[in-house]
Amino acid sequence: QVHLVESGGGLVQAGGSLRLSCAASGSIFPVVIMAWYRQAPGNQRELVARITRAGTTSYADSVKGRFTISRDNAESTVYLQMNSLKPEDTAVYYCRMSWGSTEYWGQGTQVTVSS
Repeated sequence: QVHLVESGGGLVQAGGSLRLSCAASGSIFPVVIMAWYRQAPGNQRELVARITRAGTTSYADSVKGRFTISRDNAESTVYLQMNSLKPEDTAVYYCRMSWGSTEYWGQGTQVTVSS
């Protein structure tokens, strides 16, 4: 069984920064795709950033140039560095691990950006 534990969320003023972490259990981490999603109240969950096992990254247009996803395979951890935060970035952020048709989700961490 794989467990994902997110941390690093909190309350920050607009223009500030936060760094989210997602630690994964198990030894399969180097071969999986990791991603961050977010869901604001009343909205659907949306993809924020994704990183493949080779380190290729992709981002939602709304966060390009402000967010950076990275991974540490030795520590089985994926990070999301969020800079220049905006009130519209407020949401619960979820970590997702996937390979083939298998996926696991973390419990989510709240990010609130005040104006």
